[in-house]
Amino acid sequence: MLNLRFLGAARTTTGSLHCVEYDGHRVLLDCGLLQGHRKEAFEANRAMPFPAKEIDAIVLSHAHIDHSGRIPAFVKAGYRGPIYATPATRDLCDAMLRDSAYLQAKDVEYVNKKRREQRKTPFELLYDIPDVENAMALFRTLDYGETREIVPGLSITFRDAGHILGSASVTLDYLKWGKPRRLLYTGDLGRGGEKPLLRPPEPVEGVDALITESTYGDRDHPADENVRGRLKDYVTFIAQHHSKLVVPAFSVGRTQQVLRFLDGLFASGAVPQVPVYVDSPLSAKSTEIHKRHPECFNDRIRTMLERGEDPFSFPGLRFIQTVEESMALNSKPGPMIILSASGMCEGGRILHHLKNTVGDPLNLVLFTGFQAEGTLGRRIVDGATEVKIYGEMYPLRATVFTINGLSAHADRTGLTEYARSLGRSVRRAFCVHGEEKYCEAHRENLLSLGIKRVDIPVKGQLFEDV
Repeated sequence: MLNLRFLGAARTTTGSLHCVEYDGHRVLLDCGLLQGHRKEAFEANRAMPFPAKEIDAIVLSHAHIDHSGRIPAFVKAGYRGPIYATPATRDLCDAMLRDSAYLQAKDVEYVNKKRREQRKTPFELLYDIPDVENAMALFRTLDYGETREIVPGLSITFRDAGHILGSASVTLDYLKWGKPRRLLYTGDLGRGGEKPLLRPPEPVEGVDALITESTYGDRDHPADENVRGRLKDYVTFIAQHHSKLVVPAFSVGRTQQVLRFLDGLFASGAVPQVPVYVDSPLSAKSTEIHKRHPECFNDRIRTMLERGEDPFSFPGLRFIQTVEESMALNSKPGPMIILSASGMCEGGRILHHLKNTVGDPLNLVLFTGFQAEGTLGRRIVDGATEVKIYGEMYPLRATVFTINGLSAHADRTGLTEYARSLGRSVRRAFCVHGEEKYCEAHRENLLSLGIKRVDIPVKGQLFEDV
């Protein structure tokens, strides 16, 4: 009998963590950090749903921190089993989890200074670099299409999810009352059609039950031409006003995607050439990792890599490494474009760039993806007139834009068409990784396809005999 327990990303978009219980074994589908209000996130990420030693395996859909970021904490708590991922996901996690540990250390150091002044109990680190190194030693890689039995009677297969480099949907095959049964976990699904980097999500046959993300369950993304047109307007504006365009961008996937769009605009002469700075050591590492995995890309990008061409470089682009170089950008006059992490403004160098730019009405801030509830990015997008950065309030006078067309997530049509591509065998589904209203919308989409039962789990909910 297979049971499902939903422990994260239930009616929210962060902290993906789902537990498969099969024949006395426990397998985690993803192990992500909850992102949002510091106190809430700190407490939730530290709490263990059950002893880490009772987990038999972790299966990782992709490297984004909201899906992978708690793995070192489980290892610190005693987990010693295998962590299954694609080769590209493994390489990205090596960089991203180290970066996560570093940023947490810096954040805790800053917060604890304040807490000591207030005579409050200091926070402890969730994990550190040695915990990350111990976690990386547990990774076991599977290529797309490769099947492996991970506990007796339960096998997994990765298929391309098209979301970011190395992202995978996870097919779980097992027996129910002696008959073959197939559960599909989508992870995060990418977008179909022609895209700057990756292939579209790969459908799966013979699925009986589905766990699906629902991030954009109620809306469609604008077309690429809309994205190019808006980027053209923003770059032209900062060139005319000698101002700055600040882009909070995820280091993996989003940064590389934005670079491809900008390269096209500059190469075509559609916009004036302005300096572009990628100010994130993780983004630089991630971009190099992208170059090492041509198997993950669409035909056009893969051909460029095979020819020795660099699809992520163009005149005027510079990757910033040192803190001193990063700080120097604050006093450097525009025009310029700064891409920096984190994408939801919850840490990293983007915070000091926002601190130094949001007060000028000639500067632009561009968000390129979903902003989870409770994050600084969400407060900015929702129209805050002032924002707290590093414990101090700053007036928000810069103009804020959002382009969801750059999102790496499938939209309403994409999610629905992917579910349709699975065929009529799906009889049950679970909507996760979406705020409640988006899960409700996607639930209606799935019911319209003829899926008999669609649930929207709450955190901690158990479903038996799936």
